[in-house]
Amino acid sequence: MKLGHKEPALLHFIEHVLGFADISISSAQELGQFSRLITKQFLGTERPWLNLYGNRVRPVAPFGSASSKPFDDPAPIHRCLPDELLFEVFCRMSPFSLGRSACVCRKWRYTIRNPILWRSVCLKAWQLSGALANYKIVQSIYDGSWRKMWIHRPRRRYDRLYVSRNTYIRTGVAEWKVTNPVHLVCYFRYLRFFQSGNFLYKISSQKVKEVVKFMNHPSKADCAFKGHYTICGEQIEAVLLYPSSRKTLLRMRLRIRGTTIGANNRLDIITLITTGVSESEIGDGDGDILEVVDGWQEGETHNPDIPAISHRRGLSPFVFVPFEEAETSVLNLPVEKMDYFVPG
Repeated sequence: MKLGHKEPALLHFIEHVLGFADISISSAQELGQFSRLITKQFLGTERPWLNLYGNRVRPVAPFGSASSKPFDDPAPIHRCLPDELLFEVFCRMSPFSLGRSACVCRKWRYTIRNPILWRSVCLKAWQLSGALANYKIVQSIYDGSWRKMWIHRPRRRYDRLYVSRNTYIRTGVAEWKVTNPVHLVCYFRYLRFFQSGNFLYKISSQKVKEVVKFMNHPSKADCAFKGHYTICGEQIEAVLLYPSSRKTLLRMRLRIRGTTIGANNRLDIITLITTGVSESEIGDGDGDILEVVDGWQEGETHNPDIPAISHRRGLSPFVFVPFEEAETSVLNLPVEKMDYFVPG
């Protein structure tokens, strides 16, 4: 360590801070010791990770690279786990876990950039479109990058719940001296999509932490309605049949958007229509309902007793809620603590 012409001024400053004006510092080693004392005095704790700054780390070649240069990885997990096994682990992870794992180190980031991982993820997410259509889209729109397609192409998220919180004012019963009481009523719409093209739909006053328990599997959700959906661009067309004596269809058109790029954590309700359907069209009700309503107009009904009604109230956007946040979500707050909710 060379101090140069600034050495006297620096030594005088250190003597003044430490209160030892009669001590003369004759070597750079002693100066370094006093400097560490000053750091400990004012910082309070040691931060050994600061020693990592300034060290050059050579990038690691991705899995499958043709580079012949030998490289000794200092990380114990990389010495024990071959690249082939590490790649197999990543193949079995969800796309959102892959994004988190890419932030661990450079080697993981380069390995996760492998297009094979993102190709399987995209083909699974848009399996309703077919593999051939997905290959054409990735080549024509996303420059052949499956990862770019996963980030920028609108998609529904089938691993969690979409929740829409709605409120309305209801007139109460006059009691005692209160002549015009009103009540703020809160109810929720729940959507749960599956890769097969099915979805679950439920309207209830129950909170998210109560509904999430039986919305994981379509065969176990007996208290939710089952329907079919399809995706066209950034819009979702969803249809379900209410199982009652008067057959009624619920048709929804939703727009996918996100608060950030690739989030897809919002669903805007474009239209919400209930309409009648004839018994001959639906048959036993086990077929694809989307084929029944294909080509129908917005105000069209096939049962004169049940007119087509376009619902305009209570169309607040759906908010994406992960399962691990179902217990702590703000949507569980009672009405007196959150009378309305703006999803953004």
